[in-house]
Amino acid sequence: MAVIYLEVTVRLSPLIPWREVMIAEMGSIGFEGFEETSSGFKAYIPKNEYREKSFKQIAVFSQDGLSIDWNTLDIAPENWNSAWEQNFIPTRIGDRCVIRADFHPPERAEFELIITPKMSFGTGHHETTQLMVLLLLETDCHQKSIVDMGTGTGVLAILSEKKGATNILAIDNDPWCIENTLENIAANQCKNIRTKLTDQLSETLLFDSVLANINRNILLEQMDAYAKALKPAGNLLLSGFYVEDLGIIRSKCESLGFRFIRNFEKNQWVAALFIKL
Repeated sequence: MAVIYLEVTVRLSPLIPWREVMIAEMGSIGFEGFEETSSGFKAYIPKNEYREKSFKQIAVFSQDGLSIDWNTLDIAPENWNSAWEQNFIPTRIGDRCVIRADFHPPERAEFELIITPKMSFGTGHHETTQLMVLLLLETDCHQKSIVDMGTGTGVLAILSEKKGATNILAIDNDPWCIENTLENIAANQCKNIRTKLTDQLSETLLFDSVLANINRNILLEQMDAYAKALKPAGNLLLSGFYVEDLGIIRSKCESLGFRFIRNFEKNQWVAALFIKL
């Protein structure tokens, strides 16, 4: 039987930073995909897994000064891909990279990435993905080994291979994301990416670069593992946090022997580059 999805449209005031907080909390109770809107976001979950009581009990509902309004809509399975196609437009990042879906015509760019999201994070539209792409474009990937934590659609792993990386590990704890990453690997004809369904970095192999676009708390929890996984002079590219969080991220990295190199910012989001000493 085909799965019927429930679309929950959420409107927030104020929007920042509560949109990202609420998305994270809804992800923890089974919501599988999110699409940002000007006033909030849309979230998706199989209808038979939706529990309104659990939804209303997430912590953000108790936040003082935050207004939350929402409505729900059933999404028939046959309408799912067409909904993505209507809302997903190609994204050009700088003057070197373009991200498009397989149903878009080719676009001229040094790096053209074919990413069909299917509810996974990493379409190129979010600021953190764009910032990570900008950092990665400046990173030497030729014949390097790279691990992409929380790979989502596999967009950063795929760009790594297109820039010459020869040993890439794409990690995610969501089976849907791993399936989507494999589809996008095939669409881009990549040969050097392997995937792993896990939320832990426990490889014995040392890497030249670690990419992690997740969120502040998980980055802080996993930073020791990133340090152990990197070769001396290895690159650590981080995003998924706000400008106000850069200080605590930097302090943690420096306590583990990293040197801060630079960061990019967009709409209060940050991506930062560190080098292991």
